[in-house]
Amino acid sequence: MQNKRSLYIYLPIAFAMVLVLGIVLGYYLVRVSFTVNHPLLKMSSGKSTVNELIQFIDQNYVDTINPEQLQKEAIDGMLLSLDPHSQFIPASEFHDANDPLMGNFDGIGVQFRIERDTVMVVNTVPGGPSEKLGILAGDRIVKVDDKNITNIKITNEQVMKKLKGPKGTKVKVGIFRRGLKKPLEFTITRAVIPTWSVDIAYAVNKQTGYIKLSKFSATTHDELIEAMKKLKSQGVSKLILDLRGNSGGYLNEAIAVADEFLPEGKMIVYTKGLHRPKQTATSTSEGEWDNLPVVILIDEGSASASEIVAGAIQDNDRGTIIGRRSFGKGLVQEQINLSNGSALRLTVARYYTPTGRCIQKPYTKGAEDYYMEYYHRYEDGELETADSIKLVDSLKYKTPKGKIVYGGGGIMPDIFVPIEKGEAYKFYNESMSKGLLYQFAFDYTDQNRSDLKKFKDVKSFETGFMISPAIFDQYLVYARKSGINPSPAAVASSSPKVREMLKAFIARNLFDDEGFYPIYLRTDKGFERAVGELGKN
Repeated sequence: MQNKRSLYIYLPIAFAMVLVLGIVLGYYLVRVSFTVNHPLLKMSSGKSTVNELIQFIDQNYVDTINPEQLQKEAIDGMLLSLDPHSQFIPASEFHDANDPLMGNFDGIGVQFRIERDTVMVVNTVPGGPSEKLGILAGDRIVKVDDKNITNIKITNEQVMKKLKGPKGTKVKVGIFRRGLKKPLEFTITRAVIPTWSVDIAYAVNKQTGYIKLSKFSATTHDELIEAMKKLKSQGVSKLILDLRGNSGGYLNEAIAVADEFLPEGKMIVYTKGLHRPKQTATSTSEGEWDNLPVVILIDEGSASASEIVAGAIQDNDRGTIIGRRSFGKGLVQEQINLSNGSALRLTVARYYTPTGRCIQKPYTKGAEDYYMEYYHRYEDGELETADSIKLVDSLKYKTPKGKIVYGGGGIMPDIFVPIEKGEAYKFYNESMSKGLLYQFAFDYTDQNRSDLKKFKDVKSFETGFMISPAIFDQYLVYARKSGINPSPAAVASSSPKVREMLKAFIARNLFDDEGFYPIYLRTDKGFERAVGELGKN
């Protein structure tokens, strides 16, 4: 009975997490492998059946139709019968689909969020055109090219389309800033804005470094090398590579990253498909970290390229994998750019880890069931205990040192770290699932920005700022107004994590990820286990 009651309590949290994962994974998991322009791809000399049908419908249907939309839906229907990762990209969505993995895009250089139907600047990109003109965190963008964009239910996608544009072009923005009676106007010349793969790289202690890798883009390997060199210059000789939530990216970048941790001559991955011969990637002698201790953090959001790296490290007995079973994407896509500006990402091969594992999870029940599999893991108790994970003995493999590893559904970690749930975490989990901690921290930062300016860097903030009893009480009032009514016991048990997360989010609003991660990780069980594991060496 108690288990059922706990399930009812945490189902809303689970559904919220599923929704977030579904959006993130559904958007990013298709952006995998490498882009290939196929000169051999030719359309038949006559009209295809699909095009003939669309033309006939367009000329004869009782109502007006959009031929391009009908074509997209027809292609989507075909691809849906193949696998969850083959994807058609219309010309209108081409740049939105490819820019995140290119390592940069052209824009004005701001991080923003829509708050109360207003575009608010969270941070400016250092060295970007907005920062150079004096646009500040906390500013509200109220006009773009003299057109009002507040209180019109504008979406993130619409804001991006208004602010992004070719390098060298100009956009005029109207800014509302607290304390000023009149709006400010800026004409911003768009420039190349980097999109970093390495969220943060810092020394946890004298020996251990931490690198958070958010994706595998065109610049990931170069960024990683710079991060590792920086840490080595600080005396670091052990590394935690955090791939949690990293949904993948380019195959060649995953190979290059894995190469940094392996001695020469070790297999990293191999791929093969019906129309693609077997291709094997092997490590070189150029690894920056090929003989130093390493731990890889993974979870259910780690997919594709992340799983290639984790699988190569695990199968070569090179390091320890800590966390929870990864997503389970072992399919390789090639991108074919079509003449009308659209593109097709088609699954052409499977990839296999060095022991021969294909870690692709089943997708025979359709795309919806495929992406909802996280909920099934939650429901089955897999996220709470490793004993609940359904492993198939026929997919059992051995590493060179005799360690048992499994295929058929993601990378199983060497050390399992469960999700944190139960009465002790109820208040914290509800606060996180409803986004209340983030929202309160954002509002607090916005309302107290002038006072917070005294903290010139992360170190001064970390040592000089605390979530006082007064701030915590303000959050309790806010949480209760938002529909959470925790018991005194729940408040007491969740208080340390709630306080740390509030401080971490405020730090992120002020100093971006460099402020967020060192504070957030202090209460992260996977991170703590990784530090402890490296401490044994």
